[in-house]
Amino acid sequence: MNYAIEVKNLDVSYGNNLVLDNINVKIPINTRSAIVGSNGAGKSTFIKAILGLIKKDRGEIKILNKSLEEVKTSIAYVPQKDSVNWQFPTTVIDVVMMGMYKKMKSFGRISNKEKALAMAALEEMGIADLKNRQINNLSGGQKQRVFLARALVSDADIYILDEPLTGVDMKTEDIISDEFLRLQKGGKTIIAVHHNIYTLNKYFDNLVVLNKNIKYCGPLFINKIDEVINLGFRS
Repeated sequence: MNYAIEVKNLDVSYGNNLVLDNINVKIPINTRSAIVGSNGAGKSTFIKAILGLIKKDRGEIKILNKSLEEVKTSIAYVPQKDSVNWQFPTTVIDVVMMGMYKKMKSFGRISNKEKALAMAALEEMGIADLKNRQINNLSGGQKQRVFLARALVSDADIYILDEPLTGVDMKTEDIISDEFLRLQKGGKTIIAVHHNIYTLNKYFDNLVVLNKNIKYCGPLFINKIDEVINLGFRS
């Protein structure tokens, strides 16, 4: 089996606090994988360690069987909305076009082709009419769709998202759900931190249960929901 992410013996600490303890996990390629766990279980820390955004104490991380440096242009990351400075003076279309920068040869002038790709991503997310709006004038659901559009234009192989469904409206949930399926049908891999165990089977087909270490990793079955709760999903 081919894996999108392979992690061996991963430890991550904040000061003297061991947040991730001997993480060993394999996430199959071309799956929609949810990462679940109680508050403080280390979910965001786990994906930040994969992305090289925080320093690990020890461990090996392979992405598509390569190092992060070798495949960084193949990964799109959508952070939590609350971690973004939404007061920064920029427009929706400018934010989306930022998703292309990693694959551009230079930070020069944006071509008409790249602008067309950005508009196509906004249309996919149902917010093309907001292209010139300042990002600080968006609703929570609109902000999330802008960030997903930015991820889409990168044409990544792996999409890593930190709670993309938190605080969004039902319309946005449905758009995101459809987009996950479309990406998977196109051979992509989705890995997302998720907070609601009762909607897991709507959005995902693979499950990682994390509570400082891995409690479960494998296919998502409806009859696993009670097991997720018992493994400490709720604090």
